[in-house]
Parts: sequence; C-alpha cells; structure tokens
Amino acid sequence: MIILQHLWIIPLLPLLGAAVNGLFGKHWSHRAINAVALGTTGLSFAATLELVREFRHLSADQVPWIQFYFTWIVAGNFRAGFDLQVDQLAIVMLLVVTGVGWIIHIYSIGYMAHQDGYYRFFSFLNLFMFFMLILVLAANYVLLFVGWEGVGLCSYLLIGFYFLKQSAVVAGKKAFIVNRIGDFGFLLGMFLIFWSFGTLDFKPVFDNVVGMPAEGFGQFGLMTGIALLLLGGACGKSAQVPLYVWLPDAMEGPTPVSALIHAATMVAAGVYVVARSHVIFIHAPTAMLVVAMIGAVTALYAATIALTQTDIKRVLAYSTISQLGYMFLACGVGAFAAGIFHLMTHAFFKALLFLAAGSVIHALGGLQELPQMGGLRKKIPWTYWTMLMGTLAIAGAPFFSGFFSKDLILFQSFASPYGGRVLWFLGIATALLTSFYMFRLIFLTFFGKPRYDEHVVHVHESPLNMIAPLVVLALLAVGGGWMAAPALWGGADHFEEYLAPVFESSQALVEQATLGQVHSSLHDVALEHSLMYAAIAVAIVGFLLAWFLYVRRPGISARLADRLRVLYTLLRNKYYVDELYDFAFVRPLNWISTRLLWQTVDARGIDGSVNGLAHVAQRFGQQVRLLQSGNARSYAAWVVLGAAAFTSLLLWMTVR
Repeated sequence: MIILQHLWIIPLLPLLGAAVNGLFGKHWSHRAINAVALGTTGLSFAATLELVREFRHLSADQVPWIQFYFTWIVAGNFRAGFDLQVDQLAIVMLLVVTGVGWIIHIYSIGYMAHQDGYYRFFSFLNLFMFFMLILVLAANYVLLFVGWEGVGLCSYLLIGFYFLKQSAVVAGKKAFIVNRIGDFGFLLGMFLIFWSFGTLDFKPVFDNVVGMPAEGFGQFGLMTGIALLLLGGACGKSAQVPLYVWLPDAMEGPTPVSALIHAATMVAAGVYVVARSHVIFIHAPTAMLVVAMIGAVTALYAATIALTQTDIKRVLAYSTISQLGYMFLACGVGAFAAGIFHLMTHAFFKALLFLAAGSVIHALGGLQELPQMGGLRKKIPWTYWTMLMGTLAIAGAPFFSGFFSKDLILFQSFASPYGGRVLWFLGIATALLTSFYMFRLIFLTFFGKPRYDEHVVHVHESPLNMIAPLVVLALLAVGGGWMAAPALWGGADHFEEYLAPVFESSQALVEQATLGQVHSSLHDVALEHSLMYAAIAVAIVGFLLAWFLYVRRPGISARLADRLRVLYTLLRNKYYVDELYDFAFVRPLNWISTRLLWQTVDARGIDGSVNGLAHVAQRFGQQVRLLQSGNARSYAAWVVLGAAAFTSLLLWMTVR
C-alpha cells in the first residue's frame, strides 16, 4: 500500500524533473537532460502501475480512497487541503497521462534533438505533466483548479516555445486569454458550490447533491446554474464552441506538444471535469441538453472545417476539436463512461496521428502543407503504416479502438432518454466527414506522385526513438478498445463495468428516466447492431469518396472546389469566426484599452491632473522667485508693506 499511502509521489516526480532540468539543464548534455526527463516521468508511470495493483485490493467501501496531507488555505469556515483521491476514473486518467505522456517524452528526444532550448522544452513538458496529475488526483475543486490553471500556463509556455516566431507568441497569448474566459465561469461555479454546500471537497458536495431531487427539464435552478458555469470552463479547456478558436493556432508549438497537450491530456481536462461532476450534471437535465448540443454541434462544425485545411497539423487540430465534441455528446446524454472510453481511445490514436505527422514533417525537412507532399508510402513505410492504423481507428474501422468507443457514443446518443435522433444524426454525419478528411490526409500525404522538389528535399525515415513510440501507440490504437468488444454480442462491456462504481448514482437516474418510457431500447442489442452497421457504412462511404477524389480521379477535387467556390472559401476560412471575433471583441477591447483607458483616462485624466498640478506649482514658483531680486531697499519696502497690512488686519479685528 506504499503508493496508496503516498499518492503525492506520482505528481512529485515530474515536478522534480521540471525543477532539475529548468535550473541546471542549460549547462548539461542532452543525455543528462533525457535521463532526468524520461527517468522522472517513467518512474511516475511505474508508480501508477503499482497504484493500479494496490487499488485492486481495496474494498468497495474504501473507494474513493482519499488521503488528507495538509491544509493550505483556511479562511473563516472555508478550508482547502492538499487532499488527493483515487477511484476508477482517476486510475484511467492517470494511466493515460503518465503512459502516453512518457511515450511522447521518448519521441521528443528524436524530434527536438537539434532544437534550441532543449532543456527548457523538457522542463516545461515535465511541469505540464505535474499539473495534469494534480488536476486528476485532486479531491476538491480548489486543488483541481490549481492543476487546471497550471496546465493552461504550461500550454502557453509550450505553444509559444519558439518565442522568436511572432505567430507562435500570438498563438500562446490567444490560448491563454481564451482559456481565461472559460475559467471565469468555472470560478463562479466554484463560488456557487461553496455558497450552497459550505465546502469544495468532492465527497461531501456529491453526497449532498445525491440526496436532492433532480430539477425538471427547462428549469433553471441551483444545479443547472452550477453545471452551466462549470461547463463554461470545460468548453474553454476542451475547445468547444464558442471557445474553440485557440486550439488550431496552438499548432504553432512543437509537434510533441500538439500530441501531449492538444490530443492526449490537456484538452481532455474539460471532459474529465464534466465526468467528475456527473452527479451535479445529472440533476440538471437542461444543462445536460446544453452539453449534448454543444458537443454534437462542435463535432460536426469542426469536421466541416477539416475538409478543406491543407496544413497536416491543422487538419488534426480540427479533428481533435471534433472528437472532443463526441466526448461532450456522450456526457450530455448521460453516457459518462462512454465519454471517458472515447477520451482514452482518442488519446491513443490522436497522439499517434500527431506524432506520425511530426515524422512526416521531419522526413520532408519541415514541410507541413499537404499539396507539397505525396508519394511517401514506400519512402517512410513505418510512418505510413502506423499513421494508417491511427486513421483507421479514428474513422471507426471495425475492431479498431475508435470503433468501439464511437459506436457506443452513437448508440447512447440515439437510445438514451437524454438523447434523440437529432443528436444521433449529427454524430453519424460527423463520422462520415471524419472518415473522408482523414483518408484525404492519408492519400494526399502518401499516395500519388511526389509534389515536392526531390532535388531539395531528401526524404528519410525517422530515427528509432521516434518510430518506436509510433509502433506502441499503433498497437494501442488497434487493440485499446477490445475491453468493450463482448458487448457487441450481448456480453459485458468491461470498461463500463470498471467505471460503474464511479457513475453509479447518475446511472440510477438515467435508468429511472428510461423506465418512464413506453418502449425502452437502451439495452436493445438489435438496435445497437443496426446503428453500428450504419456507422460502418458511412465510414466506408467516406473512405471511397476520398479515394475517388484524391487517388482515382485527383483532378475532380480541384474542379469541385472551383464549382462550389463560395462554400469552399467559407470552409477554407473557417467560417470567418476568427475575423468575427476580431471585429466584435478584439478591436473594440483594443480601442477601449488604447483610446479610452490609456489615452483618455490614464494619459489625460490621471497623468494630466498630476502634470497639471506640477505645472501650476512650477508657474507659481516662477512668479514667486521674482521677489528674490537681491535689492535691499525692495526687501525693506516689502517688510514695511507687510507690517502695515498685518497692523491693519489687527485693528480691523479689534474694532469688529
């Protein structure tokens, strides 16, 4: 029970790595930096595996396992402690963060080998893992918020890692500011929780909520208010409409950053918070509908934008936004376990896709535009086959990891009492587009004739320390979802069973709502198979359409884009949302800051009043100094005049 008693070991190890490399790494060799960065994160992963073994021996009444270490904030009746907890949900998240994080650290050794600021990169990467682990292990909203803000800070540092590049600096600031907008709502939600329950510790808050009646649909009560405020923070961190605009620009950071922060961990934080707060959300059906609609709309919306993007990393960025929408859709229809299941499988195949994209960029000497690629299938075969595995997984090819999690989400969105046909249709349409744009990426990158200058670009396969992580992630992308496979034949979904104790209270409310329906199809295997076949069919259609347009008849795509120029331009420019935000918010705020607050209030008002008083004092002093003429008779005259005036004043006061 060593790790269970000392949970702080898991986050402390990456923090030590960040501190050591940050303070001393500048003067060290790459080998020494690697030893610290990989050693601390590897030990953290090993500690997590030991935690999983120890956790199996706990009885049901010991879960969640909470460790109270020390109180770090006390104000009146408010207490915030450095308290860590572990349950089945935390176990899944810990394995994803430490396992995938460690693999990405290994990949980074090869990818960042010739980059400046090598020690700084690994220090930031380790620091990010520390804050993410604090977020996952926190037993109260205050400590969770520390991790929440910490990953936001590290995201800013890593996105803007190339700080001499203006676009990277702007992207880092954009990510930081957009996340702060969502975090304002998250803070208000925390304040409302404390005002309502007198604590921010998970267990007493959730225990109190369980005993409360669920609010009616369309009712905006306490639970709905808290849930919507927490959702605001989740939308910012997990890049959901309307706070998604920071994530595509975040591709300015190094590719391993994209894989770790914007595919496997940080962007999943919003989904994790919704799942962790499932008791609150399930008591607010109105908020659940909002979560589901935001997720479904975001999934389809981002998928349409990905259709026309030409930067390989931006295609994957919009794909990430779309897949996060799937997770929110699952949580919104009450299928929290399905949402976490997709979070896990997505971490496998999306980290793989980003790292494979980095391998392609490495092979082409920095080229990222799809129109400048082509014909790479036989030149970098390891990258091609592993990236193909990730593509099949995200497209929902049968028996790949993404197939199981996506199938479960689509089924629940149709059959759940919180779902419906509209949500299912948005989800299935997204599946079609996902298959199309991902195979479009594969065909433009690896098939056809080379569209780069072969005399300038010397294509080469990536080194072993980059290929090995791709192979491991490819295996996870293929087999990472098989825990749910028996459910397809009426058996048990082992992943859902594992998380069942965490979501037990919310599942009870879902089943109560289901029992109220005349024809319940929540566990209808025949219906699930029908919906599964529909998902497979649209995935095949997406593949065939991409094959026809980019392999069989590649010229048609250009003519089609020209014929649908208005729609293509709209999608290519991302619906002009960035321009709209710039016009509606950025420019007015800049004008208010510059013209009103700076030039008017600060410069003319505050500085003007201070400078005006100084000017008056200066002019008065200049006039008074004229009295100092150096003429003794003049001084005597002033003395006599003053004495006469003073005497006259005394006589006047006496007579009065």
